[in-house]
Amino acid sequence: MKTKILISMFFLIVGSTVSAQRVLTLYSDSIPGSTAKLSKEEGPNLTLFLPVKEKVTGTAVLVIPGGAYGFLAFEEEGIAIGKAFAEKGITAFVLKYRLPKKETMQDKSYGPLMDAQQAMLVIRSNAANWNLNPAKVGVIGYSAGGHLTSTLGTHFSKSYIPNEESISLRPDFMVLVYPVISMNDQLTHMGSKINLLGMEPSKEKVDLFSNELQVTKETPPTYLTHCGDDGVVDVNNSIVFYQTLQKNGVDAELHLFPKGNHGFTQRLPVNEWLDPILAFLEREGFYKMSSK
Repeated sequence: MKTKILISMFFLIVGSTVSAQRVLTLYSDSIPGSTAKLSKEEGPNLTLFLPVKEKVTGTAVLVIPGGAYGFLAFEEEGIAIGKAFAEKGITAFVLKYRLPKKETMQDKSYGPLMDAQQAMLVIRSNAANWNLNPAKVGVIGYSAGGHLTSTLGTHFSKSYIPNEESISLRPDFMVLVYPVISMNDQLTHMGSKINLLGMEPSKEKVDLFSNELQVTKETPPTYLTHCGDDGVVDVNNSIVFYQTLQKNGVDAELHLFPKGNHGFTQRLPVNEWLDPILAFLEREGFYKMSSK
């Protein structure tokens, strides 16, 4: 199977508690939905952080950085997050996804979702190579990366990529950090909406990517956190999504802080944002804090 040969990579030693950093090619041949050949630097990929052998738990997380679908906050909402999870025994894959561009994509609104789905396919297809439990593969996303995360977690029933073996593209859990959820003008972050959908998207496209409208009882268990004074992404994105999860009987946990603004987790010590997530994962059966 083609996904088995995607493990072409290079290694960087990053510390004693994380064994190595590896960059993985996301696609082995043509990139779906693309109308232009991308250079190696432009192409989507995964940066893998493996825990040291003694800490491996079998749980994995796909890390999706934000950037309003106009850039990637790759270091602060990607690399730093991947390292933090790996140090706790959770194998982390940081996604470099294609930014929506009508010049290079058949439909720019689907490009990021294709890459997120392909990442899930690669992770699950190669789970044995990384000592992973394929039933414990989750996703964490920040800001517009939170929108892509919630899109992955609510649109998994349709594969937008070749998936001949019908490997599940559903994350087992989601973590949403100050996320954009809706494309509705009353809630959305307008820059993210325009970058993803264009200036005058149809109502059908707006509704499709308003993920509070796409929740079902099959949506994965979800942890959300946000600040009430977020001046970039309205906190009601998280509140509305949480309420919809509740109505559909999906396990969900919402942590709201009165102050801290957008990007607040970047200014906290790691344990202050990571420990509550790990506690949630433990309650949901994906992790054991006591042993790490």
